[in-house]
Order: sequence, then structure tokens, then C-alpha cells
Amino acid sequence: MGQQQLLLIVLGVIIVGIAVVVGINLFNANATNANRDGVISDLNNLGAMAQQYYKKPTSMGGGGNEFIGWTIPTGLDSTANGTYAPPTVTANSVTIVGTGTELGTDGSSPVQATCTVGPTTISVAVNN
Repeated sequence: MGQQQLLLIVLGVIIVGIAVVVGINLFNANATNANRDGVISDLNNLGAMAQQYYKKPTSMGGGGNEFIGWTIPTGLDSTANGTYAPPTVTANSVTIVGTGTELGTDGSSPVQATCTVGPTTISVAVNN
């Protein structure tokens, strides 16, 4: 083989190596974003359940315009997307923290988001 052919083979191997590294990085970034979206979706669903409890009369098993007594339903405190800490409940708000299964953007701690639920609002803040 001539030097030109060896040079082309080495160049080809380098290009393939770079493509593999870029592909792995894109896959990891996509996994993190998908996990973050899943945690946010779960938190929105839990927030909607808390609002249903708030609006339901006490005679029907609800809170009667209070969040006091609401808990995360059994089986929803841990999903494929992550785990959800027991909520902080007051009469007029609920705060739920969700921790995902993938590492966040800093690469050292998992995806985390906090959901604050009021009588008419649900807001989610991404922590990592």
C-alpha cells in the first residue's frame, strides 16, 4: 500500500470516530430532555389531581376548597420518569418535587423539577 492509501484510511477512521462521539452526545442530550419532559408531564398531572381534590366537596371525598389532606396517589409516587417526594401541603397550595432518572445538564445530579399548585394555577420550575 502506498502512503496516500494509508493516509486516507487513517483519515476515514478519524472521521468515523468523530461521528460516533457526536452521535453518543446527541443521544445523551435527547435522553436528558425526554426525561425532563416526562417529569414535567407527571408533575402537571399530579397538580391537576390536587386541584380536583381542592374543588371537590368534602362530602364527596375532596378538600372543600382546601388542599389539606391531599397526598400523591399510591403508585404515582414513582414512575418510569422519576420519583416524587411527599408534597408540602397548605390550605391554599401544594408543592411537589420530582426527581428524574437521567443526569441533568450539569452531568452530576439528576433532572429535578418543582411544581407549585394553587387553586387555579399549576406552575413547574426546572431545577436541573
